Amino acid sequence: MSNDHGGKGVTYYRPRKGKQVLTQRGRKKLYTKLERIAEIAKNNPKEKFTSLIHLVNKEMLIECHYELSGNKATGVDKVTKKEYEMNLEENIDNLITRMKAFKYRPQPVRRVYIDKPGSNKRRPLGIPSYEDKIVQLAINKILQSIYEQDFMDSSFGFRPNRSCHDALKILNVYLSEKNINYVVDADIKGFFDNVDHKWMMKFLEHRISDKNLLRYIGRFLKTGTMENGIYNKVEEGTPQGGIISPTLANIYLHYVLDIWFNNFIKKRCKGQAYIVRYADDFVCCFQFENETKAFYEVLKKRLDKFNLQVAEDKTKILYFGKKSFYDRKFKRV
Repeated sequence: MSNDHGGKGVTYYRPRKGKQVLTQRGRKKLYTKLERIAEIAKNNPKEKFTSLIHLVNKEMLIECHYELSGNKATGVDKVTKKEYEMNLEENIDNLITRMKAFKYRPQPVRRVYIDKPGSNKRRPLGIPSYEDKIVQLAINKILQSIYEQDFMDSSFGFRPNRSCHDALKILNVYLSEKNINYVVDADIKGFFDNVDHKWMMKFLEHRISDKNLLRYIGRFLKTGTMENGIYNKVEEGTPQGGIISPTLANIYLHYVLDIWFNNFIKKRCKGQAYIVRYADDFVCCFQFENETKAFYEVLKKRLDKFNLQVAEDKTKILYFGKKSFYDRKFKRV
C-alpha cells in the first residue's frame, strides 16, 4: 500500500518484522564523525569547515528519526512519526535523492499560537513538517558540534547541560561574591521574529564554507509560514518551534552580543562587568553606575545595527548587589 503525500514522495507500508535499520556500529561511526568535527573546531577557532553536507546521510537521518518524539503536533503535511516509519528506508532514500539534486525544499511551517505565561498575549509557534524535522535535527547536530566549542560560558539556554538553573547559579555568584552594584535586566523585542537573514548567513560563514549546507539553512530560514490555510512569505526571523531555530538564535547572539560584551565592553570598563544570557534574555552586571548607563546607551545602537531592538518596557537598570543590600539595610537609600 502506498500513498504520495503532499507531492513529497512519502510512502507507507508495514516493515518486515525484526528488520534493524541502523546498527550499533553505524551509530558509533556517526557520532565519531561529529566528535571529530568538535575536536577540530575546539583546537582551531578560526577553522572554516568546507565539507559537511555529506554527514547528512542515510545513517544520520535514520538516527534523527528515532530521536524525534512521536507525540508532537504535525505540520502542514499531517504526517506523523508512526506513518513515516511504516516505510522508513524508502522514505529516507527518497529524501536523500532529493537533497543531492537540491530538489528538497522545506514545507511551510504551520503557525499556531500558545499562551504566554503571566500575560494575556499569545506567542507564535512554528511546527515544521515531519520530514523537515528530521533534516533540521541532522543539521542541528552538525552546527552544535562546531559552535558548542565557540559559545562562551556566559551563554545558557538551548544548549547541552546549560539550563536556566545553571544561569541563575552563576548570576548569584556575580551578585553575591563580586563587586557588583548595578544590573541591566534586558529583553530583546520580538527577537525570533526579527533575526536578519543576511547577517545570520554572514555569521555562519565565519565557520562554515560548505555552500550546500548553507543553502539548506537559508531555505529553512525563508520557508515561510502557513496560517489558517494562507501562506505567508518571510524575509526575516526564525520561527520559534523549529529544531534548528534555538541553535541559530544562539549563533546570532554569540556574534551580536556575547563576543561584543566580552571583547569590547568588559575590557573598557574600569570596574567589574559580567553578562549572563539565557537565549534572548540577558542580564549585565556592573560595578559602577556611570558604566552601567553608558552600556545601556551603546547596547541600543549595537542591537539596532543587527535589526534588533531593546524592549524598553521590559528592560530596567537596577541598583542591585552587596552595596545596595547594605544601603537598604542601614536606610541610606
